[in-house]
Amino acid sequence: MTFKDLQKLVQSQSGPEQSQLLQRLRDKPFWIWNKEVHKQADIKTKGDCCFNHIIGLPKKENTEKPMFDYEKLLYDSLLIPDFYNPLKHTFKLKGVKKATGLGVTEFFLRFMAWLCPHNNNYRNSQMCIVTGPNQELAIKLIKRMKSLFEDKVGITFANKETVLELNGCSIEAYPSNHLDAFRSLTNPKFILLDEADFFRKSEQEDVRHVSERYIAKSDPFIVMVSTPYASDGLFDRIEKEPEETCIYKRILMDYTYGLDKIYTKEEIEKAKISPSFEREYNLKYLGAIGNVFHTKDIDAAIEKGKLYDPAIPNTYSQKCMGIDPAYGSSSFGIVVTQFVDGQVQIMHAEEYKRPDFNEMLQKVWDLLMKYSIEKVMIDGANPSFIKSLKIQWGERPDYENEKKEHLAYMRVVPVSFAKEHKEMLGHCKMLLERGYIAINPAFDKLITSLRTAVAEENILDKESTSYADIFDAYRLALKLYQFTNRTTEDDVPIVVKKDKNQLSQRSQRNA
Repeated sequence: MTFKDLQKLVQSQSGPEQSQLLQRLRDKPFWIWNKEVHKQADIKTKGDCCFNHIIGLPKKENTEKPMFDYEKLLYDSLLIPDFYNPLKHTFKLKGVKKATGLGVTEFFLRFMAWLCPHNNNYRNSQMCIVTGPNQELAIKLIKRMKSLFEDKVGITFANKETVLELNGCSIEAYPSNHLDAFRSLTNPKFILLDEADFFRKSEQEDVRHVSERYIAKSDPFIVMVSTPYASDGLFDRIEKEPEETCIYKRILMDYTYGLDKIYTKEEIEKAKISPSFEREYNLKYLGAIGNVFHTKDIDAAIEKGKLYDPAIPNTYSQKCMGIDPAYGSSSFGIVVTQFVDGQVQIMHAEEYKRPDFNEMLQKVWDLLMKYSIEKVMIDGANPSFIKSLKIQWGERPDYENEKKEHLAYMRVVPVSFAKEHKEMLGHCKMLLERGYIAINPAFDKLITSLRTAVAEENILDKESTSYADIFDAYRLALKLYQFTNRTTEDDVPIVVKKDKNQLSQRSQRNA
């Protein structure tokens, strides 16, 4: 950069160009939503009718686009009181779950940029943008906001990469994994959490808590914007909060809001080819597209699953339950399977949040009785639950310590995930690929888990996999079904046959 360039940059930051622009923007509306009124104002002011015409309209592929009617919904949600709010609060909190490409983030960046020069209400205050755990994302959004003033009005800014100073208001972006400065703001007036559903799970609640602590302090706008990511993430949890207690106005905008406006029908038809369409455009919580199972194999298992009723177990089939007991903040996963006509059918697949020990023991027992289950494969990391289940089922609590050959005849089998997790992942992948799995469509959490399962070097990435606790219970429940040593064409999963004499001897030992 030459000295003249630097001099020009400093002048444009604090000199007459910015002062003149601030005067042009003073008291201007963000947009005039009535087309005829807008047209007359445009003629009367020679183009200075509103904020967006002064700085330049949004562009898609270098074509200017107006503010659309769905953006008026966003505008009204911010500035018009919600008289139907059951909580009767005045909090300016919004959650926008949106299709990709609608321009929602662009809208909020423009709205924030409009508030600063519209009047002096935002002097000596802060606006904040929280991005994902990447400093480059923070830099990119501030650069994007600065560029609003560059193309048409020629204003550049000398602030550092993550800061924009505008009419005495400091706008700064923070990555979600570095919130120390965000915690100590003096007067925040607008907080934008961009693509918040994609923040790491460990950061989502922290970001929310830090944002909401400013409600009583400075009464800011708090706006969460995101394309949906995974079930049980930030947006899914807020969406499930009861209407009478949720403090956010929840706005859902799928691709149909932008059809024949920001999208053409041809663009949407092309997008539908992608396996991520339902998540990116239709607001479904599908997580990342997994790399463990092929979509066609999952779809084939679902088609087979339509042929049986999981509420009606087969009396003569071998059944197995997989249990991933809750540990720490995880959920309690249970999957029940039965083997019928060469198919492993899923009969139950659910996970339970904040489980009570005794309630889960009763739930397991109820399922054991309902399905007449003969074998339970359980994560060995929870010995207290294993011991209680064994006692309730009439099995000697310390039986797992006996000779290895007796494991086949135990009812409750502890499994070491540390030793066997890779083998179990490969095993359930093989069963699905060879067409031995049937999953009734009712088990949407398990299906989502399979679709989002991500692994590196045969190690499951639980942060990226939706309903990972159900998935762990699923691979435990499949452990019972092993392959014969026949040729590949004749391979069929089989279960260990029980010897009545040995069972009788074992019963005598346990007595």
